[in-house]
Amino acid sequence: MSVLVISPGRDPEPWVEALKKEYPGINVYAYPEEHDPEEIEYAISWKHPRGIFKHYPNLKVIASMGAGVDHIICDPEIPKNVVITRIIDDQLSVDISDFVLALVLDHIRNISFHHNLHAWESIQYKRIEEEQIGIMGLGIMGSAVAQSLLKNRFNVSGWSRTPKELPGVNTFCGEKQLEKFLNKSTILICLLPLTPETENILNKEFFKKLPKGAYIINVARGQHLVEHDLLEMIDKGHLSGASLDVFRIEPLPQEHPFWDYPKIKITPHIASITNPHKVVHQLIDNYRRMKEGTELKNTIERKLGY
Repeated sequence: MSVLVISPGRDPEPWVEALKKEYPGINVYAYPEEHDPEEIEYAISWKHPRGIFKHYPNLKVIASMGAGVDHIICDPEIPKNVVITRIIDDQLSVDISDFVLALVLDHIRNISFHHNLHAWESIQYKRIEEEQIGIMGLGIMGSAVAQSLLKNRFNVSGWSRTPKELPGVNTFCGEKQLEKFLNKSTILICLLPLTPETENILNKEFFKKLPKGAYIINVARGQHLVEHDLLEMIDKGHLSGASLDVFRIEPLPQEHPFWDYPKIKITPHIASITNPHKVVHQLIDNYRRMKEGTELKNTIERKLGY
């Protein structure tokens, strides 16, 4: 029985080191290191090559290196009997909450604007109580971001697929309440899971339902955003700009038009980054559970996408 760490474009060694430290004697291979596919029962993955897992006949579990699993379930060739798990880590929630708060404050206080202006000129900033933050997605991350913004005196609304109740948050759910939610949101934060229903949800018709001058923050997935629709709505003046941490292609190509838009702030997918040594106990716990044939933790429902 062996473990495979597979993360093209990301150094696997910190994960291998953390696993061996947590569970001395565990047999771990780092892809593309030579190994026997029949040995592998447990894989730890981030953006694996599509179709690769069909070559592992004894695979039982695929564990995401992060909170998201869309990079796994988008592969239709993963056998149906394989269980998929994700990371749940309080530190990730804290990190993404701090990051989003920084983006919101940067926007309303015009910090980046003045930095890029290269002139001694000021424009009127907005006050916290003037903004209505709208959060799409009220799972673990979305709820944490909402609580962080509430503590900093923001008015917060939230939208989710199914009804949710969060103290201090005005919540909306389902397709019927989406437009009402959007009409109120002067700053919209996307924290949705990526599913067939949410792919391309940030599009022109969607943006039209936001107040004029609304601002977009996307820290979920690049596939949520229809990129040319964002550019068009900024050019028309309906949107005041956007902060984007995720993109359809990463790294974002240098020829991409986003680089030429001063109203679009770009960060390289850094809202929250998993620390292998902090979360390895979750992975080893599930590894032991797999060996013992007991129920795994933090499993996801493939049909829902989370």
